[in-house]
Amino acid sequence: MRSFSLIFKQFSRSVLLIAGFAFLVSSAYAQGDATKGEALFKANCTTCHKIDIRLVGPALGPTISSETDDKWLTKWIENNQALIAAHDKKATDIYNQYNQSNMTVFAQLSDGDVANIIAYVRADWKTEQAAKPTTPVGPAVETGPSSLVIWALLGVIILAFIIILVLNKVVTTLERLLLKNKDILITEEEIELVTVDRFATVKRLAKNKKFVFFVLLCGTLALGSWTWVTMWTTNVHQGYQPVQPIKFPHDLHAGAMQINCQYCHSGAYKSKNASIPSLNVCMNCHKTVKTESPEIHKIYDALGYDPTTQKYDADKARPIQWIRIHNLPDLVYFNHSQHVVAGKQKCQTCHGPVETMKEVYQYSPLTMKWCIQCHKRTKVDFKDNAYYTQMQAVHDLIKEGKPVTVAQMGGIECGKCHY
Repeated sequence: MRSFSLIFKQFSRSVLLIAGFAFLVSSAYAQGDATKGEALFKANCTTCHKIDIRLVGPALGPTISSETDDKWLTKWIENNQALIAAHDKKATDIYNQYNQSNMTVFAQLSDGDVANIIAYVRADWKTEQAAKPTTPVGPAVETGPSSLVIWALLGVIILAFIIILVLNKVVTTLERLLLKNKDILITEEEIELVTVDRFATVKRLAKNKKFVFFVLLCGTLALGSWTWVTMWTTNVHQGYQPVQPIKFPHDLHAGAMQINCQYCHSGAYKSKNASIPSLNVCMNCHKTVKTESPEIHKIYDALGYDPTTQKYDADKARPIQWIRIHNLPDLVYFNHSQHVVAGKQKCQTCHGPVETMKEVYQYSPLTMKWCIQCHKRTKVDFKDNAYYTQMQAVHDLIKEGKPVTVAQMGGIECGKCHY
């Protein structure tokens, strides 16, 4: 009995020891609330971090999930500068790896808040990894139709042709039998004559002068109308919508986000051309926004930009081959600034409801008639318009008999010569 009690004591000690180790191991991971951590993460971390990809800082999913020391993580998040100053090896390595960029100090976060953030990051990363396919799926390879299918189709065509010949022969034989039963003998020559006589009606109509005149008149009118419409719409590309190298959704940017057209097309208010925005304008937002989008990665490729290192490689940069949609003939002079600034016209006057277009197309015909009609019905707004104020001053000088220079009438504006 005594030996049994000794064995039980030793067993209980072992169990307690194992339980203690298990508690220590489990305590290495913060037991936080992932739901609360999501709100804290979005409020404090999204400026510099994402779960799955690197932004300003590293991707937090794999980084935090691989780190087992949550006490160190908590210290790093709350005050990384203190760890660096204390020459902590992990902290120093991270500091040097990211070009000695200082991470924000979150002294306002408690240990519980940090535990919640860590729990959210690990849960989200685990969900993302579970959603990925276990076996790699390669791109579909287009092999084209098999040779068996091609030969089968050819066989069907040949068989159909043979059947048609056989049926034609059968029909001719049956016609002969019917005529023979009626005691009528018909030769091959007579069959050909019967076939030719079928066009007798056409021949009679061809000899009818009134019918021929009517057909020629209708044909002339149809051909003339087609020629007129074709020539009238030559070089009129209304509805033209080419496929662009990057799908830029105007309905999202100009519609949902309500970004002013001139934020991108800055030339519209100061020059003849509205200008195509440089990719640097795109990078003002998309260095951190929608970085996972394949269309945004086309911008990165064109700039030679590596989102993981956030560095540019000029040797890899190349221009994007945008396709022009609105194109006027060389004999036409159109000045965007004159219409936007002096005329106070909206972009939609010519380009249509761009804020609703998934992909931009030519909305207006942009013909001479269309422009003249617009000029006839558009009233001039003289109020608070610097251009017309200047013209009014010129007219006043003319009335007073004073000299007026070309410069006073806008003769030294760049667009007068450089267009």
